[in-house]
Amino acid sequence: MIEIGFLGTGGAMSTPERDNTSFLFGEEQNIILVDCPGSAVQKILRLGWKPQDLGAIVITHVHPDHIYGLPAVFHSLMLQEGLIHVYGSEATVGFCIQLLDLFGLRQSKFKTKAEFHAVRPGQDFSIADRTDVTALQAMHHPSSLAFHFHFRAGVHFLYSGDTPAAASPIKLAGHLDYLGHDCSSPSRFFEEYPVLSSMHTNSLELGRMAEEAGVKTLIPCHFFGEVEFSLTEIEEEIRRHYTGRLIIPRDLERYPL
Repeated sequence: MIEIGFLGTGGAMSTPERDNTSFLFGEEQNIILVDCPGSAVQKILRLGWKPQDLGAIVITHVHPDHIYGLPAVFHSLMLQEGLIHVYGSEATVGFCIQLLDLFGLRQSKFKTKAEFHAVRPGQDFSIADRTDVTALQAMHHPSSLAFHFHFRAGVHFLYSGDTPAAASPIKLAGHLDYLGHDCSSPSRFFEEYPVLSSMHTNSLELGRMAEEAGVKTLIPCHFFGEVEFSLTEIEEEIRRHYTGRLIIPRDLERYPL
């Protein structure tokens, strides 16, 4: 059985309830981590998985809240024999290499090794010969990619990363059992600050897009910490259009897929 566990569900600014968005897919002794902000190893443990089972890290882009915890993962596992495959765009992979080298974490004395894989929009690749993935263009930062995970159990899961509604990768993905998507705030904040629409998606837009795409289960995430709103407001806006299954996750929760 495949499960998803949320290390964090918030935006760039953490709150007492929500840390930066990151999650993992866990299947038997295999973990795929998506984005890597702080305290990843401790959160993996709190979710009930073993950090030494981490086999791959997929990075959507190089903004700090998605990548700053990467050196800590390799430093924490330095005495464990292991290999972690790191996937991202060419710009992301180049940045990850520089980040690890800044701390000397690819030296031979560190037992957990990193193997880097640069992927481009439209490229298919496989993780551990058990999960097929398609990289998709995401219009948030020059390094950005979204990822469509095709699990061998037949589950299709698209994660958008941070992305504006007008350029959402939903339109490129096709059939989706699950959609994890940027849902930064209710629409009223986007009306007050129109520039947000060039970088992120609000809950009203997300519900409309998910319904039009026929998404079976919608998982909104990346909730802003800089403004005040309730999850009830998020849910009400999504439900104006979306009629499928809705999971509004909290930090350190896990769900079967």
